[in-house]
Amino acid sequence: MPTELAEFVNNATVIDTHEHMVKEPDWTENGPGDVLQDLFNNYVPADLISAGASPHAIRRLLDGRDPDVEGRWSGIVEAWRTIRHTGYGQAVKLMARHVYGIDDEIGPDALRLAQPKLEALRRPGQRLHVLRDLANLDHIQTDDKQIPCRPDESGPDFFFYDISWVGFVCRGVNWDEIEAETKVRVKDLSTLRQAMEVLFEKHGARAIAVKTQHAYNRTLRWEKRSDADAARAFASLLRNADEVDEPARRCFGDWCLARGVELAGQYNLPVKIHTGYYAGNKTMQVDRICAGHLCPLLIEYPDTRFVLMHIAYPYSEEVIAMAKHFPNTWADLCWAWSINPAASARFVRSFIHAAPANKLFAFGGDVQSPTSAFAYSLQMRRYLTRALQAEVDEGEMTESEAIDLARGVLFDNQMSCFDVDATRAANLEAIIANI
Repeated sequence: MPTELAEFVNNATVIDTHEHMVKEPDWTENGPGDVLQDLFNNYVPADLISAGASPHAIRRLLDGRDPDVEGRWSGIVEAWRTIRHTGYGQAVKLMARHVYGIDDEIGPDALRLAQPKLEALRRPGQRLHVLRDLANLDHIQTDDKQIPCRPDESGPDFFFYDISWVGFVCRGVNWDEIEAETKVRVKDLSTLRQAMEVLFEKHGARAIAVKTQHAYNRTLRWEKRSDADAARAFASLLRNADEVDEPARRCFGDWCLARGVELAGQYNLPVKIHTGYYAGNKTMQVDRICAGHLCPLLIEYPDTRFVLMHIAYPYSEEVIAMAKHFPNTWADLCWAWSINPAASARFVRSFIHAAPANKLFAFGGDVQSPTSAFAYSLQMRRYLTRALQAEVDEGEMTESEAIDLARGVLFDNQMSCFDVDATRAANLEAIIANI
């Protein structure tokens, strides 16, 4: 029989701090073609490839237009048997069971029988239903890889968006699009600063945070840069970006990150930064991803709130130390549960014995589809319960204390860090004003 703690965690309303959720038309009109595609179109292909599945087999697996379910399944079934107990594999099984009613082994017959359920879920309004009513999320925060944070008419009080800053830091931006958005022609550092300010003036009130995932393209190590050095680097980038060396790119990126952090502070927005593990295969450079590289940035901007995402796995103890040391720093378990649920449960136990418990966020699915986010939320609830129940069983806290801690990491801590009420009001006002 479930404990009172388990009942609380399983039924609590959760704030989801990180998704890449598709918009309503993308889900209803261009969503997964069949159940097999929906089950595996998240992070699990990376584990399948590491287990030996071929890229061709993965492409077939994810082709929902291909009616040969047997052939698509047979191409990855051997790899699947080796990874079904990883965090990614477990999430697939949770989705199969709780979304599609596949309680036994996944296979072609069960997949075909479940197809009507997917077709029903791809109707208008069902994306919100899955996330709000089935996953029991208060709202989700999405990085849609675009700077504007336009309100989502399918749920303006539920779908919140980050201002994406990664283009400025390392990936490059389309200057024509920036000009169209801001009415500022960027030709030097001064006009770039002006354009950045206009972006926040237009979208800061509706944004929930500022987000960058530049660790995929460069080191997290940050240095304070002068305007003069950044101006020279930017001039070179504007002349011929292909010929600019890495030190100049880093100089300009560091300067841009600092400007984004300053503006985020002015607009009362936390800054989310990807730390740790990479999605996909064959690209991760572990010397880039340690959260400790960010300490100079946290020191330079003590009044801006920073959210270190994904617990910097596998360098998670650094994140605990930083949340313990810096008043302006929070740790976020978004995506971490599916990367390694056992390690994430250990992280929770380590964190609460080292750092203030109000500095920890429990969940973000970091996925594109509502069904995957639902499955990942179930996974989080399962392992968070195990972590806190172990604390109770070992006499480290009472069950009542564990429930209070769970309430904090699932909801209260996020409400204290993010200005949810103001964002919700701004989005609803924008819908009324038809912005």
